[in-house]
Amino acid sequence: MLFGSSMSLLWLSYYGLSLLVLVAVYFALAWLPRLLRLVLTWVVAGAMWVPASFRLPLVEEGEFYTGWAPAAMVSAVGFLEGSSSALRGGLLWLILGMAVGACVGIALWWWRRPQDIDEAPQRRQVEEDPKPTRRREPVIN
Repeated sequence: MLFGSSMSLLWLSYYGLSLLVLVAVYFALAWLPRLLRLVLTWVVAGAMWVPASFRLPLVEEGEFYTGWAPAAMVSAVGFLEGSSSALRGGLLWLILGMAVGACVGIALWWWRRPQDIDEAPQRRQVEEDPKPTRRREPVIN
């Protein structure tokens, strides 16, 4: 059950909040060209959404707690603790997630790009130079 396990509820709320952050990032980068905006947005999504496993020592000797957390958090905690194995594992997954996110952004841009780029200037030229027509004055009967 979803509410019986607090871990699944935690992940669900994390992914829900990260969607809000992702939309905010996309709209905050509205001043950038579409390709760069999509790539940066999906790089941030890859950094937020990729999980990595971690292992923390407990108070008792020889016992560890293992679990999953976002790769950015695993690598940050590994850096702060000076744990090279946690840092290496977290950064590996973080970089992989960012690379996959960049590929998704490029694929979305490629999928939604304009197909006929050469037709736009021709349409503008036709609209600017319409056939000269004789103006008809209104007549009151």
